[in-house]
Order: sequence, then C-alpha cells, then structure tokens
Amino acid sequence: MKSIWRLEQDGAWGRFRAIRKQFGLLREGAVRATLRPAWGRRIWGLDRRVAGRAAFSPVRASWGTHGLKLRGGLIRWLNGLAVGAFVALAGLTVVLTDLGQDFEKNFGLTWLFGIRGAIEAPQDIVIVAINGNTGERLGLPPLPRNWPRSVHARLIDSLVGRGASVIVFDLDLQRSRSTEDDLVFAKAVADASRVILFEMLDGQRQAIFNSNGEQVGLVWKERLIEPVAPLADAAKALAPFPLPKDQIAVDTFWAFKPSVDAPTIPAVALQLHALGSYDKWLDLIERNEALGVGDLPRELGHAARAHDVRALMRGLRRAFLLDPGLGERITKDLDGTPMPGLVEADRRLFKALTGLYQGTDERFLNFYGPAGSIANIPYQAFLTEDPRFAGADLDLTGKTVFVGYSDLYNPGQLDGFYTVFTQRASEGGVDLSGVEIMATAFANLLTDRSVRPSETQITMGIVLLFGLVVGGLSFIPHAMAALPLALGVGLLYALAAQYAFDRTDLWLPLATPMLIQLPAALFVGLGGHYWLEWRQKMRASAALSHYLPARVAQSLTDTGVAPAALNRVVEGTCLATDMSGFTSISEKMRPRELARFMNDYFDSLAVPLKHHFVDVTQFHADSIMCAWIEPEDTDGGASAGMADRQQAVLAALDVADAVQLFLERHTRFQLNARVGLETGRFFLGHTGGGGRLVFSILGDCANTASRLEGLNKYLGTQILATEPVVEGLDNILLRPVGRFQFVGKADARPVVEVLGRLSDMSEAQYRLCADFAEALDLFHARQWANAAVRLDAIVRDHPDDGPSTFYLERCRRYQADSPDPDDVTVIRMLAK
Repeated sequence: MKSIWRLEQDGAWGRFRAIRKQFGLLREGAVRATLRPAWGRRIWGLDRRVAGRAAFSPVRASWGTHGLKLRGGLIRWLNGLAVGAFVALAGLTVVLTDLGQDFEKNFGLTWLFGIRGAIEAPQDIVIVAINGNTGERLGLPPLPRNWPRSVHARLIDSLVGRGASVIVFDLDLQRSRSTEDDLVFAKAVADASRVILFEMLDGQRQAIFNSNGEQVGLVWKERLIEPVAPLADAAKALAPFPLPKDQIAVDTFWAFKPSVDAPTIPAVALQLHALGSYDKWLDLIERNEALGVGDLPRELGHAARAHDVRALMRGLRRAFLLDPGLGERITKDLDGTPMPGLVEADRRLFKALTGLYQGTDERFLNFYGPAGSIANIPYQAFLTEDPRFAGADLDLTGKTVFVGYSDLYNPGQLDGFYTVFTQRASEGGVDLSGVEIMATAFANLLTDRSVRPSETQITMGIVLLFGLVVGGLSFIPHAMAALPLALGVGLLYALAAQYAFDRTDLWLPLATPMLIQLPAALFVGLGGHYWLEWRQKMRASAALSHYLPARVAQSLTDTGVAPAALNRVVEGTCLATDMSGFTSISEKMRPRELARFMNDYFDSLAVPLKHHFVDVTQFHADSIMCAWIEPEDTDGGASAGMADRQQAVLAALDVADAVQLFLERHTRFQLNARVGLETGRFFLGHTGGGGRLVFSILGDCANTASRLEGLNKYLGTQILATEPVVEGLDNILLRPVGRFQFVGKADARPVVEVLGRLSDMSEAQYRLCADFAEALDLFHARQWANAAVRLDAIVRDHPDDGPSTFYLERCRRYQADSPDPDDVTVIRMLAK
C-alpha cells in the first residue's frame, strides 16, 4: 500500500519541471478559466458543456421575486434606453441631412401653418392689385405690359397724395414702350422720391476655361438688369425680388442676395420706410461703436437715388457682419436707455432694422394666411370712383404700398406661387401672388416676425431627447401602457411645438419627431415587447437548466414528460464541500448582507467547478454536492471513469484555492475549505413531495462524500477521498490517512488526503508524507510508544499537520487506557 500512495523521492526534482509544464496551467488558470469544450464527452447524449450548465448561486435565487424584479427592471431600462438611443440617432440622421430639412419644410412647417391658420397682417401695408378686370375698368388692354406707363404716373400721384410712405412697383420695366410715357412715369417717380422699382435678376451657367482654352467646368453667374434708363435714374431705389425655384412650395425669401451683393425689395422698402428717422438711426449705431459707419452718408434727402440707398445698405450690412455683437448692444440700448426724441414707433422701427441687418441672408416667410390676407385694393380704385371703397379705405398715411398683379379669384393668375396657404381646388385653388409674397416678406421684416428655425444645437437636442423619451416609453412600461404613454408624449410635444410657433414664430422640428421617430419608437418598442414575450417563454424553458441538467430541462420543456421518467441511477464521482463556521457567520450578518456574502462564495467556487466540467450541482444552505457522471459506453474496467475522477480531484484542489482567493476579499472571516470525494453508483433525479420537487444526488456515494467532508474537521485536513477515487492518478500527491468507519456504516473505507499537484509540492511535503506513512505503520502494529515518538517529531516540524496530531492523541490515549481494539487499522467515528 505504501508504494501506491507515497511518491518515491528519488528523482522527484528531476520530474518536477516536466510535470509542471504539463499540469501547471491547470492551477494557474483555474479560477479565471472559462468553460472549455468537453472533448466530445457526453451525458445522456448531450455535450457536457450543455449538461453542466447549472445554477451556481442558489442564494441569489433565494432573493426571490424582489431581486429578480430589480434585475429584470434594470435590464428593461437598459433595453429601453437602447431603443431610445436608436430612435434618437435615427432622428438625428434624418434631421441633419438636406433631405431631412426638406422633409421638415414640406411636412412640419406646413403642419404648423395649417394648425395655426391665418393671423392678422400689419395694417400699414397695402397691395394695389392689378387683376383680370383692371384693364377693362380703365379702358385698357387686359395685360399690364401693354398699358401706357403714364397710367402708373397718375397712380403714383394718387398714392403720394394719400400719404403713402413707400411705393413699390412689382412690374417688369426693362423694356421701353413709349419714350414719352416713360418720361412721364420717370418724372412722377422722381418727384415722389419714395418709389422702388423692380430690378430683374438674371442667372445662367457660364463655362470656365483654362489658359489653353479648354473648358474645365461650369459656374452659375447672376446679374441685375435695371429698368429702362429714365426710370432707373429717377427711382429712389432699385432692387430684385427672386424667389427659389428648387422647391414645390415657396417658403423662403432673400433679404440680401449675396451673389449680386444687393438687398432685395422687402429690405430696401424697410430702409426707405425708416428714412424719416434716419438721423436718429445713424446716431444709435454710432453710439454703439459700429465699425465703418463714418463712411455712411449723413443724410438721404430728396436728391438721393438708387445707388446711394444701395451703398448705405451695403455699409450697414457690412458693419453688422463685422461686429456680431452690434445688434445685441443696440437692442439693449433700445430697451434700457432713455434717448431724447426717440418715440415708441422709432424704437420698434429700429429693432426691425437691427433684425434686418444682423439676420441671415435667406429667411423663412411667416405667411399671414391665404391670398388676400394682406389688404388688396384694386388698382382702379385710386384712378376712378369706385363705390366699394370709401375715403377711409384709401387713406395710405404712413403705409407702404406694393403695386403688382394680384387676382384673388383667378387660379391661373400670371404671377401665382404655391404656398402652404394655396387654396384647395374646391375652394378656388388660388395661389399667393408674387406681390403679396413680397408684401409678406416686408411685413415680416417690419414686425421682426419671420419664421425662426431653431438653431442646429437646439434641434439636435430636441430630436435626441424626444427619441430617448418616446423610445424608452415605448419599451420600458408594459405594452398596454407603452402605447398611450408614447402617443401622449408625442401629442404633448406637438402641442408645445405648435404653441412656440403660434406665440413666438419659433419653428421647432415636428415632422421628424412625429412622422419618423414616434412611429419608429412604436414599431421598435412594441416589437420589442413581442420579442420579450417570446424570449420570456424561451427563458421559462431555459430557466429549468439552471436547476437541472440541460438534457433533463430540455426533456421537461420540449416533450412534457413526467419528472419521474427522467430519474436514473448512474456511475460517477461525487464531490461534497461545506463552509466551515457558517453558523457563526450567519449570526453576525444581516440577511441581505449574508446573501451577498454567500453569492460571492458560491460564485467563487462555481468557477473551478465549471472549469472542470461538473455535470450536476446541488446546493443546500452553505454546502455543495456535485457529480461527474461516467459516460454510459465505458467498459467498467479499472480505468473506467478515470477522466471524471481526475477532473473531480483537480476541481477539489482548485476549490481550495478559490476559497483562499475569496478570503482575500473577506479578511474578517476565517474559513477552511473542506471537500470530500467518493466514486460509485448514485441516484440522479427528482425528489420531493407536496407538489414540490428538486433535482437531487442521492445514494451511498453522495452520503460517503459528505461524511468525508465532515471527517476533515477531525483530521484537520482540506480534501479527503476514498482510494477508488484516486486510483491510477499519478500526477497528484496523496497521503493515506487510514481506514475509517462512519456512523451508520457497516464497512470501513480507506481514506486518502489529496495534498496537491506534484508540480506544486515541496520536498518538505514529500518528507512529511513519508514520515507519516512510517508512523501510521507503527500505529497499525500497536507500537503506541514508537508511533507517538515519530508523530511527535512530525508535529514539532509541522505544527499544523492535522492527521499527525489526530493519531498522536490516539497513541497517548491508547498508552494510558491500554485498549484492546479488535482492529487497530480501523478508526470508528462516533459522530458525523
């Protein structure tokens, strides 16, 4: 027997490095290792990796529904945030692209205007409308281009006489009809000194050539075409009014046209409207230290003409662009600083001018409603007696007048543009005329109420937040609540966006949140609910595998067989381990703290067990019972199950190491790993009653492993196994500690202490094993005195050696009591 269990010392160090090379990594990586392939090993036809998936943390399960709900709630929140992030990113992807911006204009802005409806237009703006009946009423041809321009001269005289502040002609005047009529018209324009004439903006592509005369590209070039010379010279100002051609609906206008470095008609009209307060305006910008204002003309009197006005406006525009803070300073000055001679009308006008010069070149139109929302007075009403218009209606004092083609009843009018307020066909299908759009743009500038798109950062923030909220709400609550909550948030946001638009002309993103993000959130979120429901059904099946071998769980869920049909008696190796001192530890901890402590403990032990491919694991309180099951196709010889037995022994060693690592995290406790190993036949299946079943490992094999685990307390050891467990394992240092008969057992079992891998052992441990074996032989020979001497020497060299201390006490007791046991080679245990 001694030759079987004791490692020969000769050449031990020579074999040390080779053995370590082969087995060293098992110990070094045991705690951190992940589950490895099972090399084709099978349990009931299933791969061991699947069969070995079991719950290694029963205390966590004992948290009950509270812990599971917390964990499930956290996962649901994280998944909800993920859905929200997806919806938010989808919205950002749309809203930051040109296509997304067009989408917002075509749907979001249209929606806002449609819900808001028509609003009251400023009263100091009038359109002198030429329509299909004007020519007939004046005895002139139907088309205005065929009229003598002397008629327009009569109109100017009438408008000036009625107090018009500024007169704008939205007519094509670049060709001469009659020199005499042109001169008459020019004289009226010059005498009025308040007339703005339309200037044509012509654009075309031009080829670009290199020095060799080869075409290298194309460029879009624009130029201004003035009216005929007499009129151009007489006008107070000339300006274009181009409208975008790349959109279905008109929704923007230019205040300044950078391509020709010129202000447009609405901007020029505002500046001329303020000429009466020009000196005060100039004083205001000078006191706010505007750059370059010294070059501006000090006055724009009657003699000033178009080039003077354009130079003035270019200079002011440049001053505001060079000093971005100028507009803010002027606004604060107007709001808080008393200025002599400055009335409230001046303050409003100067704020409008500040908004004009500090704003963007292109701006969004704030429409007042369908065609006719701005006062339209027929052209002929100012030249003939029209009973429909009384004198008060024709009073133009301080008003800006726009003259152009505007037919409120003809859907096919010459100068119509599609807008958000274009009437439906059933209502007449009338578009807004170009002159009314021009007047609308001027009204926006005059009241400083153009539609203001939210800044890019604000838009991104809104889309991001909206996506996170509706995405989260569509997933985090249950499906019955998710839909109304998400729709409710969408509705609240739509109402808020509408309110901001109605009250402050602020255009917040609406189409992207409501038509892209909200449907996406509902689709993904509610789809996620259905997916979760399906997943929960799958998890219900998978949950059994945390408590049962995978094959058993699969059979129960897939085939619906009775649990008893899966019970089996198998061959294998059982491992029992117990936490020493659990009772005193549980007394010192609160339940929740104890649960966390035990979870950490079981998690620590679960790693080496999984690493060594345990098949079945059973938890109870502070103990673990594991089993490695022999494949059914073994021949039953001496080598049967050797791989399983080796894995079980290595797992026991790594469990001991895992306990030491665990104690490094919990230094206030003193724990010892106690492990028992036995091999044989045992029952594997369901036990219980009253409708409650557990999957258990039962039988003499499991009971003996548990008794061996308890024997460690008496011998002061960590790992004990019976001889059959370690038979044939030549890479482990073993020490026979005698034959023991446990309480209730009829037969004694030879017990061996598992000390460790050969590669990890020292010479002192080899000598300890050899010395103890000699002392044990003396004990079995009833040489109590000699055995005591040898054991006493071992204890002096190894004070912590439990088996030597155990047998030394028995030697001394036997010497004192002179016992006469029947078989001194058997130690009969009187307690478990």
